[in-house]
Amino acid sequence: MAKTSTQQEILILTGTSFSSRQFIEKDSSSKKNNFTEREQLEEACWSGLLPDLLPEICKQPDAEHKIYLWQIKEADAFIELELSEFPEKTDSYFSIDPYNFMKEKNYN
Repeated sequence: MAKTSTQQEILILTGTSFSSRQFIEKDSSSKKNNFTEREQLEEACWSGLLPDLLPEICKQPDAEHKIYLWQIKEADAFIELELSEFPEKTDSYFSIDPYNFMKEKNYN
């Protein structure tokens, strides 16, 4: 029997009022003030603030199957967060990343 795992992709549009909220900063150090809004958002995600930013979609499936943030990919208008139990390749057919599923559109 093949082991199944939980994977989740989250796209956060950059340049929006959501991504520019000031609560994504844990502190107001001078170093953070030099970060762009995109860098502040990525730092907030890596620092574990994702459940605070998006509590509705960041619920853990159960105690046995915890998911972790493994990768953040940058695109022109968004950042993509890849979460899973362990690092593994995302199936482009089921991906919400437009750069991935547009490749699959030709096969439909």
